[in-house]
Amino acid sequence: MPLRGLAFLLPLLLAACAPLPSGQGRDALWRPSPNVDQRRPNFVILHQTTNATVDKALATLTDPQRKVSAHYLIGRDGGLIQLVDEAARAWHAGESRWGGMSDLNSASIGIELDNTGEEPFAEAQIVALLSLLADLRERYRIPAANVLAHGDVAPTRKVDPSRFFPWRRLAQAGFGMWCDTPPAAAPAGFDAALGLRALGYDTTVAAAARAAFRRHFLGQDGDAELAAGEQALLHCLLGQPHAASAPTPSGYE
Repeated sequence: MPLRGLAFLLPLLLAACAPLPSGQGRDALWRPSPNVDQRRPNFVILHQTTNATVDKALATLTDPQRKVSAHYLIGRDGGLIQLVDEAARAWHAGESRWGGMSDLNSASIGIELDNTGEEPFAEAQIVALLSLLADLRERYRIPAANVLAHGDVAPTRKVDPSRFFPWRRLAQAGFGMWCDTPPAAAPAGFDAALGLRALGYDTTVAAAARAAFRRHFLGQDGDAELAAGEQALLHCLLGQPHAASAPTPSGYE
């Protein structure tokens, strides 16, 4: 073989047998394959910052000592700030669960909305959020039912976004579940706790799951047992397409 050909092949041969880059497989040989792509997020988790200004929120989300981040931060004026590459795993959901998923950080885009938790969400902010969600849906084909609240996936720890968040408006735009006309009553024998689990909630602490459900779908606070009308709403939601992996109880279709 001509020397020129050897000179071309030598770097390839060395690369094929080179050690794997530091921090990956110990003692492995690096044989890169072209058959790979980046992880595709399948959920969007919405948060509120509980801050009075976007600058305070930004300081928290970029502080290495706080160890918290999100992919996006949206200010009250609709300003959109990206903090983490969408292909990377941001630290926003923490210990979380939805259906069969127990690590939402690894499968989601985290969006922080600057809001104290005691105020309505600004119009410009919601408009910017809807635009961002449409962009994410187009690029990642995220199912409508997989747009969730931090309080949905971590009901024992988090209550955001607050009861002021306009989930109905998002659902009308194709993001999240909603049921405007639930039946008069759930069927006889309906088990509300099992229904919440089938929808996706972690019901280990049943009161926390009920509170998260009310906050999201009724705009109310409270963890009491679900009343008849609330059970009817839950039954209605279970009849819609949703992505939670827990089995739907018999008779809930």
